[in-house]
Amino acid sequence: MLTILSTIIHFLFTSCCLLHFATSDGNRNIPAIAKYFSTKGRYEEVNPYLLEDILAVNRSILQLPSEQCREIHLTAIIRHGTRYPTSKNVKKMQTLYQLVKNSASGKESWLREIQTQWTMWYTEDMDGRLVQKGVNDLKNLAVRLSKLFPSLVSEENLQNGLFQFISSSKHRCVNSTLSFKAGLTELWAIEDQEFDHTVNDTLMRFFDQCTRFLQEVVYNSSAVVEVDKFKQGSEMRRVLKKIADHLGVPQSLITHDVAQAALDLCAYEFSIKAVNSPWCSLFDEDDSKVMEYANDLLEFWKRGYGYDINSKSSCILFHDVFNRLNNVAHENRSGQQVNEAVTIQIGHADTLLPLLALLGFFKDSEALTSINYATQTQRSFRTSYMLPYAANLILVLYDCGEGDLRLQTLLNEKPVTFPGLTDLQRATTPLYQDVKELYSELLQGCDFETECQLFNNPAGREAAGDG
Repeated sequence: MLTILSTIIHFLFTSCCLLHFATSDGNRNIPAIAKYFSTKGRYEEVNPYLLEDILAVNRSILQLPSEQCREIHLTAIIRHGTRYPTSKNVKKMQTLYQLVKNSASGKESWLREIQTQWTMWYTEDMDGRLVQKGVNDLKNLAVRLSKLFPSLVSEENLQNGLFQFISSSKHRCVNSTLSFKAGLTELWAIEDQEFDHTVNDTLMRFFDQCTRFLQEVVYNSSAVVEVDKFKQGSEMRRVLKKIADHLGVPQSLITHDVAQAALDLCAYEFSIKAVNSPWCSLFDEDDSKVMEYANDLLEFWKRGYGYDINSKSSCILFHDVFNRLNNVAHENRSGQQVNEAVTIQIGHADTLLPLLALLGFFKDSEALTSINYATQTQRSFRTSYMLPYAANLILVLYDCGEGDLRLQTLLNEKPVTFPGLTDLQRATTPLYQDVKELYSELLQGCDFETECQLFNNPAGREAAGDG
């Protein structure tokens, strides 16, 4: 019966229209652990109101200092939409499936369902490609931004060439860019017109080109020693024992990789097909929090605050953003038309996280380590909240009259305050000048070539990541 229901839900999902994906899945189909999926989570778990109306916006959150303020530029740095697992993920999931199908002896009904009805339908050639839900993620985001910022994200600006679209070369990012554009052209019924985009890995995959980052972090196993220690610690051992007991297999067969593959299956079934899979029954909320912490530890030490070079690898993107804002400010001061009203840059979780760290967002008073799980339950650094599919960092520049330029920042369509500004400065959308002073050291330095120079990457490999 559950297999039939899953098939029906999958059919409804793949054939549904742009506007009704979220409303067609009732809360009963949302796994209780869905808010702990780290970078494999749905955007709707971060913004649950979208479950009622996928195009809902609330302009009152913008909280501008005066009615005189008019938006003059928007930059959006966006993670690609929902995707299939990478080939590396698929291999691990296939290994787990064979273990469960052939060796599990537990008696739970959900386990029997996996063994007798569930089919391993993920294949290595899927390799991180955008799924239909991912197409909808970006289409819907485009429409919501046009409602939040109607004078910028407008048909007139698009038709007049005042948009710039930039993408990573990865297929999931290019297809996300095409989907964002399609959201706008469908909204405004624009036919038989194409709007160009540029592929720029120097900006959107800077992590592949920062030699020091590659040598000191990505290809250095000791860089993630805290992650390894946590995987061997008491919290994780408890989770692995529970999984072994559920499955009725020797505990020696259940490693962290096996547990992560099971959580990934739960996450992918939900994010791609809107199904509360039997794989989700392997975890309760406490287990999921431990798994989430392991993932956050990895992101912290490999992309976040763990090492200075993690954030400094994004210097080139940081300068790109502020150079553009400065150009807009100059054009506006000079009474010229702003040449670039909207910039849409689509990359990866690995694009966004180093930049967020460079800007100082979501930094806790203590580093995440293998031994402070219990005291980090209220941490700010939670990738489930920061980096779901289609995560976005939006910067909007306003002219509030008489040379009063203001900069507003939103993460996943929610206002965030720049860390380091005084309470008075943060009370409203801050002065652009105050923001520049806050980041003055970075603006005067943070040179990508200088920060990343070490020696040539002999293997010429890409930074391992599936964001």
